[in-house]
Amino acid sequence: MSVLSKPYFHNEEAAYAKLEAIIWPEGPVCPHCGCMGRVYKMTANPEKRIRIGLHKCGDCRKQFTVKVGTVFESSHVKLHFWFQAAYLLASSKKGISAHQLHRTLGVTYKTAWFMAHRLREAMTTVGMGPLGGEGKIVESDETYIGRKKGSVKKTGGAGHKLAVLSLVERGGEVRSFHIERATKKIVREVIDANVSKKSHLMTDMAGLYVRKDYGFAAHDTVDHSSGEYVRGAAYTNTLEGYFSLFKKGMKGVYQHCGEQHLHRYLAEFDFRYNARESLGVNDDQRSIRALRGISGKRLTYRGSHAS
Repeated sequence: MSVLSKPYFHNEEAAYAKLEAIIWPEGPVCPHCGCMGRVYKMTANPEKRIRIGLHKCGDCRKQFTVKVGTVFESSHVKLHFWFQAAYLLASSKKGISAHQLHRTLGVTYKTAWFMAHRLREAMTTVGMGPLGGEGKIVESDETYIGRKKGSVKKTGGAGHKLAVLSLVERGGEVRSFHIERATKKIVREVIDANVSKKSHLMTDMAGLYVRKDYGFAAHDTVDHSSGEYVRGAAYTNTLEGYFSLFKKGMKGVYQHCGEQHLHRYLAEFDFRYNARESLGVNDDQRSIRALRGISGKRLTYRGSHAS
């Protein structure tokens, strides 16, 4: 049976039941006061204006649905459409454009664009521990994409482009950052904040990494300028492969990305990489992981443009 034939992709009551099981695995929780024990589900009744999935808290007496306090709050889009959009975004290796979502779901382009950004916000992981550790290898590299707002295209160099720094633990997760400029100071701060000092660091020989006092268990480099890309275990090819997929998606699917939105696209590509099939996560499981990330986040239409 196809994953997309499951009831929660087509039926609104089934979609609410599924999302409640994801967000409230131990039972309904009031988003207003945090009460669990005295929460009552109200029977849907259009004549009495009782909505699907409506609950009432016995302590604070307020009503709510599972969407309150999530990126879905205030959205008028049917919940089963959100499930479809989450699956399509999570299962598409290079992403899926707002135009394609608009055509597939039958919603307006503006709605599809906003849905995609809300789901990218849900894919953003916060409070993560350091990458690497004892006996583990972490690669660090930077790439450039798009163009800074107001910049003039130059011949050669990357000064007019948007800078991205990524860190990847071999066999594990990737973590990407849109940085203002790729300088020694900024790169050092990102690495120090996100990589365990017990790790073996791998970089190229760019001037960003010439300092040897990073304080890691080991630090090896490869000299790309002389045609050296692999020397035993010394290479940054894991990140080169990730950058290749990221750029194919950004140029071939999304085509344009404003600087204010780049961090959300990075979150999307990081999320799919960190929940890839080689780590035992299939498309359906990946979309469910994305939906688990909707809680505690809000994104208004104005906010999606401004930040």
